[in-house]
Amino acid sequence: MKKRIFMYLFFFAVLFILFQYMNEKTIFESQEKKINSLTNQVAERDSINNVLNDKVMELDYFTLLGNENAMSYFDNMAMDAEEVQGLVSEAIYESNFGNEQNPLVPIESQDGKMRINKVRFLNHRWVLADFTDGTYWGEVLIDYFFDQENQLLLTPIGSTLYPN
Repeated sequence: MKKRIFMYLFFFAVLFILFQYMNEKTIFESQEKKINSLTNQVAERDSINNVLNDKVMELDYFTLLGNENAMSYFDNMAMDAEEVQGLVSEAIYESNFGNEQNPLVPIESQDGKMRINKVRFLNHRWVLADFTDGTYWGEVLIDYFFDQENQLLLTPIGSTLYPN
């Protein structure tokens, strides 16, 4: 009788160990799949982030604050590039105020006054500005320069009007 009890206990222990092994193996495999899936997602996101960072760096080159040569130009003049960007932007937006046509937009409006909406700095000399009168839209390339007295001079170089 004692012998049979030990034999049953032994078989029960073997079955229990076998059940635990199979259960843990299934859990391990499912966790391994989940880890591989998450690793692939992270790798995919990293590759997307790298591509986006490369694009941002490429687009940032044609900006005042992203171009080292443009920034060193203002450093040599003892001016801060961020302050220059703020001053020029403010001067361009201030040209919108007044009763007459905006002097920086060389295209006459037929439905009101042309106003500058957005400004994008290309480098230490040029600004690209978007303008509209509510009906017609266009862009103007503006040259900006500081003379010997550090007075800001704004000169429109060229413009384009989009067809309606």
